Amino acid sequence: MTHTEPVNKTLDDWISHETIPFSLDSRPDFKAAVDKVIAALGDSVELLGFGEALHGGEELLILRNQLFQRLVETHSYSAIAIESSFPKGRLVNDYVLGRGPASYDEVKDTGFSHTFGKVEANRELVEWMRQYNTDPAHPVKLQFYGFDSPTDTTHTDSPRHTLEVALDYLGSIDSAAGQEYRNRIEAVIGADADWENPAAIMDPTKGIGQSDSAKALRVETEELIAELLVRRPELVAKSDKASYQEALLFAVETRQLLHYHAVLAIAAKNRQARLLSIRDAIMAENLSYIVSREKVRGKVMAFAHNSHLKRGRIQWQLGDENLIWWAVGSHLNEIFGQRYAVIGSGLGESPANGIGQPETGTLEARLTAAPGPGRFIPTHLGQGLSAEEIAALPVRSGSTRNGSYLEQFRAQSFTDYDYLAVIDTVTYSRGWPSLEDWGASSSQ
Repeated sequence: MTHTEPVNKTLDDWISHETIPFSLDSRPDFKAAVDKVIAALGDSVELLGFGEALHGGEELLILRNQLFQRLVETHSYSAIAIESSFPKGRLVNDYVLGRGPASYDEVKDTGFSHTFGKVEANRELVEWMRQYNTDPAHPVKLQFYGFDSPTDTTHTDSPRHTLEVALDYLGSIDSAAGQEYRNRIEAVIGADADWENPAAIMDPTKGIGQSDSAKALRVETEELIAELLVRRPELVAKSDKASYQEALLFAVETRQLLHYHAVLAIAAKNRQARLLSIRDAIMAENLSYIVSREKVRGKVMAFAHNSHLKRGRIQWQLGDENLIWWAVGSHLNEIFGQRYAVIGSGLGESPANGIGQPETGTLEARLTAAPGPGRFIPTHLGQGLSAEEIAALPVRSGSTRNGSYLEQFRAQSFTDYDYLAVIDTVTYSRGWPSLEDWGASSSQ
């Protein structure tokens, strides 16, 4: 991406000279701001991450929707991938492409994880994409993806769901081979409820990933992957490259999911951090696949919590444990280099989410004092500032109601993100359950 030499001497100089103000209520104003950001990032970017400071911020979702629309209209973006189940996202994409379900209500529960389908801004995003695709003037059809792993901090999927995709593909080309693998897998996979027992998240004795049948399933999954790999030329010739790559990815994702289940069933000191690191690594692999799949159509925007998309490590205090692991963005930085860029978001206040005004001297306080009500600012132009001044930045207080507000700005934000997007005020997302139902225990 194109970076000019920093000319700012202090944080206040940086903010004064480099802030790009915008308003979500003024589309020409917002479009011009986005165009300036994209031009500065450069043509090499193939995957643009946009992070949300917390789950439950309405204006952050509106900003995401408007940003994606502008990227599609002007900057050759063809897909969005959000922090929702990768396997389930196929259902939403079918709807976006005008096939399968006839209404959004038919996919809002089955096509999303984390209850994200209930969020009205997600409905609006999906409906806009579907409407865009119906216009014959748009030959490149937009694609919707989830990129989250089939795991979470509260539950984990059965491997059956990902295996079915690979088995169905193989069976559609070679029914005998497909049925043979299906029979072998059915003999050892067991009941979905045993794999999906939520008690296993905190109690390794409730996990089944170290059982004899689970180990046998790992062997059968490796055999299925090998079958797909050694027959690649034949299978691609009898189907198409995209279908083959999708089936192979789902088989490989099953391997990773079974590894997750194996760790889930071990009582180890670093168990939780290991589980979270596996999740982020899977998310990165999913995004890598999505970018490769979209390469002939366009670029990809990824949307997730700031903590996932930033470069560097995540730190999360869980009870007495200080968990540290590599974020999705750190993997993407290694995979894509300058082809990956990321915008981290922040906010001034959000009474609905239990967030008061930022304390004096914090980066959020300084940025929201600049013209707004929203603004983009490039972090690389702040890296020439005094290291002492950046290191001395105080970190604003968190939320009293929303447990997902974990990524306040700090010195590391200058290297974690390429740009910051900051909004004065954020309300609570339309459609989600009340914070009393989920906020205190929510995670990234």
